[in-house]
Amino acid sequence: MEEILLFAHIAGGSVALICALMAVSSKKGSNFHRRVGRIYALGMATIGVTAIPMAIISGKTFLFLIALFSSYLVFAGWRFAVNRSGRPSKLDWIAVLIMLLTAATMTIGAYIIYAEGSDMWVALAVFATIAAVLGLVDMKSHISRRTIGKKRVARHLTNMLSGTIATVTAAVVVNISTDPAWIAWLVPTVIIVPVIIYWNVRTLKG
Repeated sequence: MEEILLFAHIAGGSVALICALMAVSSKKGSNFHRRVGRIYALGMATIGVTAIPMAIISGKTFLFLIALFSSYLVFAGWRFAVNRSGRPSKLDWIAVLIMLLTAATMTIGAYIIYAEGSDMWVALAVFATIAAVLGLVDMKSHISRRTIGKKRVARHLTNMLSGTIATVTAAVVVNISTDPAWIAWLVPTVIIVPVIIYWNVRTLKG
């Protein structure tokens, strides 16, 4: 079972990475962009669906939290893409509350890891901060019910590209070793976050 989950996980990640590059480089709103985006979402959904049971089987709470974190980002990104009214559904509210709970749990986990003497608390603390910020921004969007037009597209891009960070991070961590280990976990974040900021500015001004 673990081998099947791992194979599906890697396949989903590979598809998601390829489609992410194609989606970013294609014209936003075009038929091609939407089709590639759907495949990307399916690839990321596969990652989430397989990562959660894999983390449970291995007993690695850290990976379980990261799986919830990345799964929310893709779900929220997809919802902002299809919800043009700006009015959140009950599922949107449940998802964002889970995200904020995940952020809180990550924060506690980071403290526990720090107390145990592991450097990995740095990575978990950064991810906790990102989860809290994105979750609170999405909650604000749900409350205002005014996230439409360019704002909606910006939220869509932010969440989708943030979800992509998790996939790139997995690829980096598996293939590159650093000392301390948290550097490999955070390199994709450092590289991709400026891209997210760039696309947000361009989208809101365009």
